[in-house]
Amino acid sequence: MSTSTVFPIELTAAATALLECCKARGLRMVTAESCTGGLLAAVLTEISGSSAVVDRGYVTYSNTAKIECLGVPATLLENHGAVSREVAEAMTTGALARARVDLAAAITGIAGPTGGTPQKPVGLVHIAVHRKGHLTRHRECRFGDIGRTAIRLATVAEALAMLHKCAEH
Repeated sequence: MSTSTVFPIELTAAATALLECCKARGLRMVTAESCTGGLLAAVLTEISGSSAVVDRGYVTYSNTAKIECLGVPATLLENHGAVSREVAEAMTTGALARARVDLAAAITGIAGPTGGTPQKPVGLVHIAVHRKGHLTRHRECRFGDIGRTAIRLATVAEALAMLHKCAEH
């Protein structure tokens, strides 16, 4: 059996631990991603047996996709911008409603190297996780301009940790 993976070992270990936690609790999940472009779903599905937990993943890179696929209100995007707590939380709500699962994670941010502003610099990422029957958890991360790949991988690591904590409680 090959253990080769395109992901750093720390990410696959975190994904494996999350999947085992969810399996033990009978939880299923959905992902809704923007700046990570499906990397969270990809690292989870890199693990054999992940289909017992992972239902689906949405890559909603554009505002139109966030509206059409997840039902994010256009007014939220207009008032707060795609990279905001409000939009990340709305993405989890929409993903949960469409997938009918227990747990959702949403990611929206600016991976760079372009697209940043003084108010929303490169490296700003909003992650929201929600487990049905519990409060939505949100984290604003400011990774800095550490490079596109590093921002995306750091975001996935943070999302995995948040999902694991949410699944445990």
